[in-house]
Amino acid sequence: MATITTKDATQIMHGDDDQIVPIGASAMLSSKLVKGAVLTVYPGLSHGMCTINKDQINADLLAFIRS
Repeated sequence: MATITTKDATQIMHGDDDQIVPIGASAMLSSKLVKGAVLTVYPGLSHGMCTINKDQINADLLAFIRS
């Protein structure tokens, strides 16, 4: 799970195939607890998505920061 916070919002990013930190016990709960959080779910991505899929994740994080 990747989380980034700007002064206006929090972006929570999670792969739905994460076997280390299951999405239901982490991102789904966190996105409800953190006021104003935006959850992006990546179908088929695993716990290592920030390394394995770094181009996609970094592009999405940069777009969020710039928005």
